[in-house]
This record gives sequence, C-alpha cells and structure tokens, in this order.
Amino acid sequence: MTENKTNDIRAFAIRYTAAWCSHDAAGVASFFSPDGSLRDNDGPVMRGRKAISESAQSFMDTFPDLGLSLDDIVEADGTWSYTWTLEGTHCTTGRHVRINGAEKWRIGDDGLVAESIGSFDAEDFTRQVGQS
Repeated sequence: MTENKTNDIRAFAIRYTAAWCSHDAAGVASFFSPDGSLRDNDGPVMRGRKAISESAQSFMDTFPDLGLSLDDIVEADGTWSYTWTLEGTHCTTGRHVRINGAEKWRIGDDGLVAESIGSFDAEDFTRQVGQS
C-alpha cells in the first residue's frame, strides 16, 4: 500500500468521523457508494445511502450529544479497519456511554465505502445504558 493511499484513507476516515460528530446522517451516508452496505454486530444489512442515513440518524437520535473519535485506520489484505470510540448520553436512560468499536471497510472503485462490517461490545453497551 502506498503512503499516499494510506494518507488519503486516513483523511477520508477523519472526514467520516467529523460527519458523525456534526450529526449529519446524510453526510455519513455520502461516504458510502450509492449501493454500499453497512452492518453492525451481525444485525440487518443496511444497503444504499437512504438506509444508511436512516440508521445513522437513529443512532444520533439515541445519543443527542454523540461524539465519535477516530482511534486508528489500518490496511490489511485489501480492507481497512477503522477503529473508533463513541461517547454520548443515552436519550432514554440519561446514562453516559463510552464504547469502542470497529468497522472493516471494503473501498469501492469510486473511492467510497462499498461495504462496512462493524462490531462493538453489545453486552457492555447494554450494561452502560442500564438496560441489562
């Protein structure tokens, strides 16, 4: 992998993180190919920008003060691992949550995310929001 490509993807990940932090669900979806997909923790696949935008908006509604930070972005075998930390106050319980997670990105020919497979510790998330 060239240094320029790595720098380009790092800049892409920084902008993606900023879209989450600005609470711009359509902006988050714009980082995906038009028919790109997003899946978290073996949940349903959100395919296309409309579905991805709706999923992002749901998260933003659940955490009105959502903040996301980029922990790292690394390439391995043609995919990129975007690791992050999310912090925010859960809208229903009022509890502060801090969770770490990752998305495994496959970048399409258009330079956007063609597929993202995400994961985070769902048990820890549930414990933190007080719904265990």
